[in-house]
Amino acid sequence: MPHPASPRRLAPLGALLIVALAGCAAPASPADMPTEPSADTHGEIAGAAELAEPAVGLTSIDGEGRVSHLDLLEETTAELGSVRPPLSMHSDGRYLFAADETGVSLVDSGVWTWDHVDHFHYYRAEPRLLGEVEGDGVAVVATSNSSTTGGTGLFFPGSGEAVLLDTEALSKGEVVETFRLQSVPGAGLVVPAGSFATVAAGGEVTLHASDGSTIGEAAPCADPAGTVTTRVGAVIGCRDAALLVTVADERPAVERIPYPAGTTAPRATAFANREGRPTVAAVAEGVGVWMLDTRERSWALLPTPEPVVQVTAVDDKDANLLALTADGRVLVLDGETGALRATTAALVGASLAGGQPVSLIADQQRAYLSGPAEGRMWELDFADDARIAREFTPERTPLFVAETGR
Repeated sequence: MPHPASPRRLAPLGALLIVALAGCAAPASPADMPTEPSADTHGEIAGAAELAEPAVGLTSIDGEGRVSHLDLLEETTAELGSVRPPLSMHSDGRYLFAADETGVSLVDSGVWTWDHVDHFHYYRAEPRLLGEVEGDGVAVVATSNSSTTGGTGLFFPGSGEAVLLDTEALSKGEVVETFRLQSVPGAGLVVPAGSFATVAAGGEVTLHASDGSTIGEAAPCADPAGTVTTRVGAVIGCRDAALLVTVADERPAVERIPYPAGTTAPRATAFANREGRPTVAAVAEGVGVWMLDTRERSWALLPTPEPVVQVTAVDDKDANLLALTADGRVLVLDGETGALRATTAALVGASLAGGQPVSLIADQQRAYLSGPAEGRMWELDFADDARIAREFTPERTPLFVAETGR
């Protein structure tokens, strides 16, 4: 059973000097930005400028830890500084969490969207390196859909330490641990849900308040792997089911969504979707794609024209589903039947063959694909026959890429 420790406040790395490349547009200066949030903040913080449209960009980290931000509206690039060379990276659409064997480095891209369900607000502030969280082993990171409230979970497999960060503090440039619990070394997750968090490790999941205190009874979860947050709740992948963590009336609850009876398809171990959407996708290795509808609390197994190695659900009105083949092609599939709608050429075959990380990210209109070995990033119009809308050749080859600002 995890045991709580005292909250810890970690020193930031300091203010970030942004070096704009030749021809780059400079970010808004602090003098141009409001100093106080409005009464109805909608995710706004002091020092951030509200925008008329999302400041969408691709924020990336290369193999040496150098961080860059490509503004997709202006097509300009800014260098944001350096972190330790990462072995993995996770993003919530604003922050980048770059993990290595000794901890996690945190980067604030400075652009984000506040989802107010029926409308959105868009913000920009100065990007910065926030600091580091120490830990043993390459951390598994889990985030919510809010970059200004709630928490961010880190699980360090080497030590079994489960850490919850204060996301509101991150938005103010501070790295604050609200709890650090000792759990079981090995596979594990810390998954935020509202002001609570779930720790999955050692064959069970436990619910915790933000101070680390345990709430209610533990639930079984063998071999935890894979998590994503939808508009409905937070998903945790277990060997024989998914757990859905929801919060209503300030009370958390855990629901079990078992795989269909009699299925022999491999379980889901990684989930991906267009941020916030209720339906998520996961590879059923060698068989097809698992689709999990968190509204309906149901699974569907879709056959695919060929084996795929990565998937993400767009979950739009046309039920588009994107998949990546082993030879580096992006497939546009029907998310209800698995039928092929369109395909690209083999864009990232060298990266996949070399075991390098490939990012496939979907938003409402476009998808973004990166190939470290190819030194390229592509913008794809999946609704237009998987057309390549733009191709980028960054000066520094990105190893990990996140879409930020949306």
